[in-house]
Amino acid sequence: MNIKKSLIPNELSYGLPSWVQNTGCCHWDGVRCDSKTNRVTDLGIAGSEYSGRISSSVGDLPYLENLGFRDFKNITGSIPRAITKLKHLKFLELSYLGLSGPIPNFLNQLTTLNYLYLTNNQFSGSIPPNLSDLKNIRTIQLNGNKLTGSIPESFGKFTGSVPSLFLSGNKLSGPIPKSLGALDFGMIDLSSNKLVGDASMLFNPNHGLTGIIKLSRNQFAFNLTNVKFPTNLNTLDISHNKIFGEIPQEIEGLENLEMLKLGYNRLCGKIPTGGRMQRFPSTSFMRNKCLCGSPLKISCK
Repeated sequence: MNIKKSLIPNELSYGLPSWVQNTGCCHWDGVRCDSKTNRVTDLGIAGSEYSGRISSSVGDLPYLENLGFRDFKNITGSIPRAITKLKHLKFLELSYLGLSGPIPNFLNQLTTLNYLYLTNNQFSGSIPPNLSDLKNIRTIQLNGNKLTGSIPESFGKFTGSVPSLFLSGNKLSGPIPKSLGALDFGMIDLSSNKLVGDASMLFNPNHGLTGIIKLSRNQFAFNLTNVKFPTNLNTLDISHNKIFGEIPQEIEGLENLEMLKLGYNRLCGKIPTGGRMQRFPSTSFMRNKCLCGSPLKISCK
């Protein structure tokens, strides 16, 4: 009930009507329990009718595996340290809230965590390097915040599984660590930051898991000519950078490519037309230095 007390409904809300004192919490909205032990394993609340903070009482649910608060723009403050008491937590989502301050360093104590979603808050400061200590992590989403500084070098050295990484829509700056090139990220999204320099190390034909690479709206500058693409690449967006050279002919061999955005760079040469390349419109290639050929209405000399 302390969790309910920390959430203040607005005048148009009915609050959490099923959360009634002295009734079985396993039947409350957003609560699930283990069918055998009746211990609370899931707590998930979504909506926009509340204000307040996340109560430290969440730490008093020691068997919690899934915890989610989503779509409460008036839930403010920080992530309570008591969350580290949840030794079975696998899924943590605190997204589309009004949380602020730095992302706490103690999240690496959630050693069983598989999924971390802190999307669209007001978090600031640098990314905690020790998130790479999470040996079971599969996805890290920190996009849509106000994070600054560089991507930690440690993110190229995850000690366990390699997570999909979403860092878009922040204020990250500087070059990306070369060590990221050693890891087979299933999905990596670094778009809409202030990152600079070389990102070609993210392209590796031996990385069979990599399906999505999004690097748009940064200041990356590297030669695309000799880049070798991951064979299962599905989505490639490197638009709005300073990338130069030619589009490699090998791009025609990407049988799973569904989305391609190369526009607003400094690319030159003839656009390859084999494979799946003919399915992409002129907007995929527009506003480059000297690209030519179909689908652009610019003939190659």
